[in-house]
Order: sequence, then C-alpha cells, then structure tokens
Amino acid sequence: MMQEYFADLADFLTSLLSGNEISTCSFAAEDSDFVRLNRSAIRQAGSVSQRTLSCDLIEGLRHASGELTLSGDLALDRPRLAALLEQLREQLPYLPEDPHLLYATEVQSSEHLGDNHLPEDSGAVVSAVLDAGHGHDLVGVYAAGGIHSGFANSFGQRNWFSTYTYNLDWSLYLQADKAVKSRYAGFVWDPAEFSHKMDAAKAQLAGLAKPARTIEPGEYRVYLAPTALVEIVELLSWGGFGLKDHRTKQTTLLKMLEESLTLSPQVTLQENTADGVAANFQAAGFLKPDRVTLIEAGAFGECLVSPRSAKEYGVPTNGASSWEMPASLDLAAGTIPDSEVLRQLDTGVYINNLWYLNYSDRTACRITGMTRFATFWVEHGEIQAPLNVMRFDETLYRLLGDKLLGLTAERDFLLDPSTYHARSTSSFRGPGALVEGFLFTL
Repeated sequence: MMQEYFADLADFLTSLLSGNEISTCSFAAEDSDFVRLNRSAIRQAGSVSQRTLSCDLIEGLRHASGELTLSGDLALDRPRLAALLEQLREQLPYLPEDPHLLYATEVQSSEHLGDNHLPEDSGAVVSAVLDAGHGHDLVGVYAAGGIHSGFANSFGQRNWFSTYTYNLDWSLYLQADKAVKSRYAGFVWDPAEFSHKMDAAKAQLAGLAKPARTIEPGEYRVYLAPTALVEIVELLSWGGFGLKDHRTKQTTLLKMLEESLTLSPQVTLQENTADGVAANFQAAGFLKPDRVTLIEAGAFGECLVSPRSAKEYGVPTNGASSWEMPASLDLAAGTIPDSEVLRQLDTGVYINNLWYLNYSDRTACRITGMTRFATFWVEHGEIQAPLNVMRFDETLYRLLGDKLLGLTAERDFLLDPSTYHARSTSSFRGPGALVEGFLFTL
C-alpha cells in the first residue's frame, strides 16, 4: 500500500511538468516501535509513522530541490506537492547552472520487498528482555519495524526498497562509569542468540565488580570486539573511500595511494549492499551494485563514486550517495574462533567499546580515542580486573596492518542505533581483531 501511495504521488508530480522540465523524487518512510528501558523497567514506549518526499525540479543544468513531510492522505498531499513544485519552478530561473549535475536517464526500475519476520507484538520481545535483565540495572532502547525507500523520475523509472529489522542497544550498568554495553540486531529475533549475548554481558558485569586497575601508557596486546572495531571502520568511512576525497588528496588513505602502503592481507572490506538494510539505489536514480570492494587483501580497491563526482572526473558512477560513504560495511572474517580469543590474547587488554574517535593525523590515518564501558586486563587467558579509561593513538597501518595478529571467525551484525530524523539504515557486519603493540598514550 505504501508503494502504491508513493507511485501515485510520483505520477501526479510527472503530470504537472511542462516543457523541458524533468523531475526526480525520493521517498522515505518508517513505521517503528520504540521502547526505552531504565533500571530494568519500561520508561517510555511509543511508535513513529512518518513519510517524507524530496523533489528535484530540473531544466537544463539548473535544478531546485525541496522536501515535504507527508500525511499519507493523497487528498491532502497532492495539493501540497503541487504547491512545492510551483515554488521550485519560481526559483529555477534565478539559480546558476550546475556543471556537475548528473541524473539517471536510462530507465532501470527495481523492487525489493523485504520479508517481515518481526514479532507482531513488540511487547513480547520487550518482556523477554526485561525477564533476562531481572535483578540487574538494564538500560537501553529497542526499536523495530519497517523502513521503506522509493525513487521515481519523470522518465518513468520506479524503484522501491523495504526492510523490516529490530535493534536492541542495551547496557547492564554497575556503578559510576562501569557498565557492559551490548547490541543485538537483525531480521528474525532468535531467543537463543539473545540469551547467549545476555549471558556473556552478565559474566562481564561480574568481572567489573572487581577493583579497577590502571596500567601505564605504552604498547599492549589487545582484543577489539566487533563493537569496538566498528567504531574504527566507521571513522575510516569518513573521507576514506570517496572519489572526490581521493582526487583532491584529502583522503585519510592517502599513503595507500601515494606511498603504496597496504594493510594486512587478512583485511578485505566491502560495501555489501546486497546483505545490508540500506536501499540499493540513490537519490539521482542510479542503482548500486551488490558489492563494491573497498579494500581487498590489504590493498586499496575501488572508490565510491557519486553521480556528481562521476560528472566532474569523467568516470562511471557506482551509485554512491552524494557523501560517498559506505552504508553497508562488510569486513571479512578471519580464523580465530571466539572461544579462543582470551587464550590467544594471553596477557593484554580486552576492549568491548571505543568512543570519542577522531583523526589525530588525517594524512597518516592516525586515530585517537578512548576505551569505554567493559574493558578488562587479562593475564594468561583469564580476565583479572576492569581497566580504568585509557586513551589510544594508533595508525590504521599498524592497527589493521603489520600489528594485526588475526580476525575472529565469527562476525556480528550491527545496526547503527541512530534515530536522528529517522532510524538509520547503516550497518556493519564484521569480526573482532587481535592486535599486538597497540599504543595507549594516557
């Protein structure tokens, strides 16, 4: 029904065009349940149903864009869309020509209807979460529901993508800055898998109750859990893979381009649209390939190329967004079983989470940040004590290069819990990493 509603609006918009006018429009909608938990009780529950339509009116190399929040009632939304089009039409003559304007003109319609395996009643899932957290201070947010995206242009192209996911982002809180943070996301709620994650969090919470230890700055052998490694990979996405950043020499991977530096051969990173939850098309109507290999066996692979960069540099686009950032990151698994992590770490630091990451030297791809939540000191494969917060400062070429000892065989699927304006569709599927010589500076 949502798809037909969007198609009706797109047809209506096309019917209003005149002369050489061209239109593109993008549709975004969600029907989500949200439950906020605190002290193992429901503190806030609600649902969000929202729809927005972004339009671009094009004539020659001039274009003007605008956005509407929709009611879902065609009788109300059609006149408002007509009014928006008239506003864009009035602006168009006064705008400069855009030399990098590029939009799809070859009609490539597509349809992806995700299967909805979510529980009909989110309350049953929340009850299971509260039961599992009984006796602990459980804090977190559960979000679940359908997310829908559409594209249409006046050439007749129609694209639709819908997906149904859940995302539980929670912590078991002990005291002060001591808590175990975990995530569980996916398409089908698996009670056994959730129970496994909760049991692991409870076991780490018991470890947090021991007196905290502070270690001297220096190099240590560390294990970065997937929830920590994702922070590094996501930061790398900020200016690392876009063609514009590469051609202007602003990419954080500049040394891979100009000095032929590589990462460990164990590192293969893809933009895996086929297995993500983000739409497989973008706002100018170009389709995304199922996969773009960003790093292959440690060597740089392909750039993400937006239509604007494609026009500016005279190369084909691969359907990247205007930000040229990956949305469905996929880091290949390694060979270390999860059950072997502590034994292979032997003596060092087990890191569950990182935060406040930023570049301390973009050219060298040097990253600084802090440990967060459950970080432990390990001796001879046994957790000894929680560690007080530490700051690290490392280059990617050491961290995922010559200091990378291995990646885990099992991978986590993590959804971005951000809900600014709407639930995020960014995701990461990846392993944990065992690293030697990891530099803590404070």
